[in-house]
Amino acid sequence: MTERLLVIGGDAAGMSAASQARKRRGRDDLEIVAFERGDFTSYSACGIPYLVGDVVDDPAKLISRTPEVFRSDFDIDVRMRHEVVEIDLDRRALKVRDLAAATESWEGFDQLVLGLGSVPMRPPIPGADARGIHGVQTLGDGIALRDRLVSDPGVRRVVVVGGGYIGLEMAEAMVTRGLEVTLVDRSTVPLGIFDEDMSRLVADALTGLGVQLVMGHGVDAFEVDADNHVTAVVAGDHVIPTDLVVLGLGVKPNVAMVQAAGVPLGPSGGIAVDQQMRTQVDGVWAAGDCVESFHRVSRKPVVVALGTHANKQGRTVGVNIGGGYATFPGVIGTAVTKVCSLEIARTGVSSREATDAGFEFVSVVVDSTTRAGYFPGAAPITTKLIAEKRSGRLLGAQIIGQEGAAKRIDVLATALWHEMTVDAMLNLDLSYAPPFSPVWDPVLIAARKAWEAVEADS
Repeated sequence: MTERLLVIGGDAAGMSAASQARKRRGRDDLEIVAFERGDFTSYSACGIPYLVGDVVDDPAKLISRTPEVFRSDFDIDVRMRHEVVEIDLDRRALKVRDLAAATESWEGFDQLVLGLGSVPMRPPIPGADARGIHGVQTLGDGIALRDRLVSDPGVRRVVVVGGGYIGLEMAEAMVTRGLEVTLVDRSTVPLGIFDEDMSRLVADALTGLGVQLVMGHGVDAFEVDADNHVTAVVAGDHVIPTDLVVLGLGVKPNVAMVQAAGVPLGPSGGIAVDQQMRTQVDGVWAAGDCVESFHRVSRKPVVVALGTHANKQGRTVGVNIGGGYATFPGVIGTAVTKVCSLEIARTGVSSREATDAGFEFVSVVVDSTTRAGYFPGAAPITTKLIAEKRSGRLLGAQIIGQEGAAKRIDVLATALWHEMTVDAMLNLDLSYAPPFSPVWDPVLIAARKAWEAVEADS
């Protein structure tokens, strides 16, 4: 008898799950239907700032697989512009709204994948619904923002609200387009998930690019004109005139519907799942930005909205639905971004997070160069390591520097994943040649300094 799998969400998590399930089970054994309320499937949300900044010239380049490919190559019934509006676990059915036809129907399932993603933070303040205020949650949002920038030469001033990854990447996109940019955030420094001494390097780089920083202030209101178009952002005693606003306040798990249906959430606010990505409801799986993950360093439940995790979690779901066995063992908080030429990366926990998790630790900051100092193109790199007292186990790392800096975080992420000590890291056999590194790579210098700090504290 054919089993029916329904998938909510046509992006990374949902379609990875559907594709893997199809690879392992034939059409006569498993019917797969995926519902996507938007206009695109399987696209790179992380590429949206570079589309807006005109680094990527065609939205199609951000799409990994179209609905047509899923239908023809994977035999997955992808229904675009179909929004799931209710989950009935007792009936094991979904209420689905066809947005084009304005009709609703119930679709039954044997197994269900929740790839609901996240919803953007939007401040509940006066003027928040004004024209000219753009989010960048979906590819459609990115296309709309890019089209506005291209078609309206009157846009010269932009306010970016939010100093996290998305806010910084959108600020870069606007700088790349030659616009006047102001960044507003309630934190005292951008990238508040970094240690403050490292975040200040980012702040210096932003001001060096001409970005005006209004820090330590949340947005209180948006001023609008007679046509309800935003004209200024009010943040504390600052009134910042603007032609356009970009919201980069981050996201939260899209869980209202599943919570109403009775699918349990975890303490972080994401859907609670086990290592196989099963929810606490039989036959219901979840993956991506809507789920809770296990942080392997802090040992705490967290929600991390990254495409890398969504794809891995979706694959885990699909393998298990397909009759195999796979687990998702957790996250360590590895992330990387850039602001023009400045590269920024982190893994593990920050000093504040280490304290909150109950660790006692030492930390070191090392300045070096990305290449041998005498080699043309050698550029600054600052590396910070956080190591547990006595044991010397690496707990976290942050890197800020110029070209060639950020991807060094992968060495540290690998060491951290395998619970290496900074002492053991000293003898890692890293590659060396003057065009790529000093003879002592910045990672190794930082490990040596961290071990010296551990020994001095013992």
